[in-house]
Amino acid sequence: MMEKNVKPYGQLSAAELSALCGGLQTEFEGWKGKALKLDMSRGKPGKGQLDLSMGMLDTVGSGGPVASEDGTDTRNYGVLDGIPEAKGLFAGMLGVPEAQVIVFGSSSLNVMYDTVARSFTHGVMGAEPWYLQAARTKDPIKFLCPAPGYDRHFAITEHFGIGMVNIPMTDEGPDMDMVERLVNSDEGVKGIWCVPKYSNPLGTSYSDETVRRFAALRPAAKDFRIYWDNAYCVHHLYPEADRQDSVLDIIEACAKAGNPDLVYEFASTSKLTFPGAGVAAMAASPANIADVKNHMKYQTIGNDKVNQLRQAKFLGDPENLAAHMQKHAAIIRPKFEAVLDALETQLGGLGIARWTKPRGGYFISFEGLPGTAKAIVARCKEAGVVMTGAGATYPYGKDPDDSNIRIAPTFPSLGEITQAAQLFALCVKLVSAEKLLGERG
Repeated sequence: MMEKNVKPYGQLSAAELSALCGGLQTEFEGWKGKALKLDMSRGKPGKGQLDLSMGMLDTVGSGGPVASEDGTDTRNYGVLDGIPEAKGLFAGMLGVPEAQVIVFGSSSLNVMYDTVARSFTHGVMGAEPWYLQAARTKDPIKFLCPAPGYDRHFAITEHFGIGMVNIPMTDEGPDMDMVERLVNSDEGVKGIWCVPKYSNPLGTSYSDETVRRFAALRPAAKDFRIYWDNAYCVHHLYPEADRQDSVLDIIEACAKAGNPDLVYEFASTSKLTFPGAGVAAMAASPANIADVKNHMKYQTIGNDKVNQLRQAKFLGDPENLAAHMQKHAAIIRPKFEAVLDALETQLGGLGIARWTKPRGGYFISFEGLPGTAKAIVARCKEAGVVMTGAGATYPYGKDPDDSNIRIAPTFPSLGEITQAAQLFALCVKLVSAEKLLGERG
């Protein structure tokens, strides 16, 4: 490893940059010779995290009870909105009444997709379906997209041909001046994607003021909804993070502001237990819940209640859930710290990058020099480390500055992520030095 050059790259002469590029390229070639095959492209739990929930498979066995607490035989048809135990689990996670929860199948992303699709084809609580509105006005409907944000959110709206409007993120959440201006004036704006706690990828948690301003919106469109994806509501990396990053209950805030129907809130157990076999839920106002259930009755007779029972029995009450999540944190916290240590040690003081230091969630957001993100990701791939594609954190995959990269530390082992972080930092230095040298002519 080259000795760290603490002099900011922007202060180096062309000759110094040229020499630096040569040394960094030699070091890079050495890394290529290691034939690494590491995947940091998605925020997936690692094997150790999955192993934490193996006992869940024993909670509902062939010799044990399969009835829910209200006597429902979970093996059979019925119970459209979920068994009481599962509704109680999510009610506790989200701080809402059980009656305002619907429990679905394994994927919250699927629930969000269905919610958009239902609004598109049948409308929201009696409003004109979105496809008819778009045809009548000759203008595509629009979603607001805080960015950097979650690529799969953006993929849903792009799939339906919904126009997406970038909303800058701040330390307190989305730029609410811009959100208020657009939502309150444009009838074509039908929704906004939000990850309110440990947001993907920034790790930002929305401030109380931001939540209150969301709740106080006065949308021009009566069928506007906030899509509140509370995916990381219990994913704390540090014991004190839950208190430091507490987020106001959006459903309660909307009710107090006289806007009870303004929000759909989503969550799942995907990263609590098994991502491929979790349980998802929606929380909303009684009127929204009734509207969704009215459409669901044509779609299904009931979701997988055996799995709902299994998840509820295993995760149990809030104390058991908190203890389980502390085990997750003990596994992934060292991985986050290994990445942050590599970034600080290798890039600190060079003036070529900045990054977030999240207290929870699944990602670290990295900002390089403008025009370098794609090249950094390509260099990493060349040396055997697959990153999330540059631009993925923006609608249409177009980062206007080509500077943001989402780092996902959870899936590789600690040893692998330590290697990957060192290589990533090297690629940042090499690409940045080459860019600055090129600008010197």
